[in-house]
Amino acid sequence: MSDAEVVRRTKGYPATVRSLTADLEALGVAPGMTLLVHSSLTSLGWVCGGAVAVILALENALGLEGTLVMPAHSGDLSDPAGWSNPPVPSSWWPVIRQTMPAFDADLTPTRGVGLIPECFRKQKGVLRSSHPSVSFAARGPCAAQVVADHGLDFGLGENSPLARLYDLEGWVLLLGVGYESNTSLHLAEYRADFRRRTIESGAPVRLDGRRQWVVYQDVDFDESDFSVIGERFGAESGRVRLGRVAGAAAQLMPQRPLVDYAVKWMEANR
Repeated sequence: MSDAEVVRRTKGYPATVRSLTADLEALGVAPGMTLLVHSSLTSLGWVCGGAVAVILALENALGLEGTLVMPAHSGDLSDPAGWSNPPVPSSWWPVIRQTMPAFDADLTPTRGVGLIPECFRKQKGVLRSSHPSVSFAARGPCAAQVVADHGLDFGLGENSPLARLYDLEGWVLLLGVGYESNTSLHLAEYRADFRRRTIESGAPVRLDGRRQWVVYQDVDFDESDFSVIGERFGAESGRVRLGRVAGAAAQLMPQRPLVDYAVKWMEANR
């Protein structure tokens, strides 16, 4: 969406750090939370300060004792054989595997998660987990615990920041995005007992001081029922707080009950 279109769609005055903070607090974001945010900047309308203002507002609402977490995924650091958006000629695959720069927590940009996480990952004090494709960024007292020891195999499973958020009884905020963006439901995919397909992928990383192409295992994710799961969870549990942050619809929920509900739903319906 163009900047001009965002301005045209914004009703009333633009959002500011102060107004965003007030909206987040009204929704239920509170000091001390460990909060995973999935977001769309354009959904908020025109924001004075853009992504920086959103990050500052989130940090204001969480306070110094809160921990802010965002996806810092870089899906382009993966095996080109699996690329579909867009695909590349198979004749290119060996060149890509041999020459793609290795994952670097400071340098590698995010892809497909929006402007707010890309801005956040570069903020002073932010830590980023080590997975080349599905890393997370975190800032606050629990940041090191959230991002530590992110396993290469099954990157959104038990050795991932999502599982650490579960341990910490963290929260999830969907800010202008739907449940299809809610990565915590992937943790449920690993935990639920149903037949799933395991796939093999690869990425360039630095090991023992040199670039290496590594191969790892993961599950073949399926987000097709995430919206149904999320809507059912909200309706049956009553634990999803609904509201608006600037021009965006927002949903705030505790992560652990969501994951537990999704595990049972997947076991019954997949």
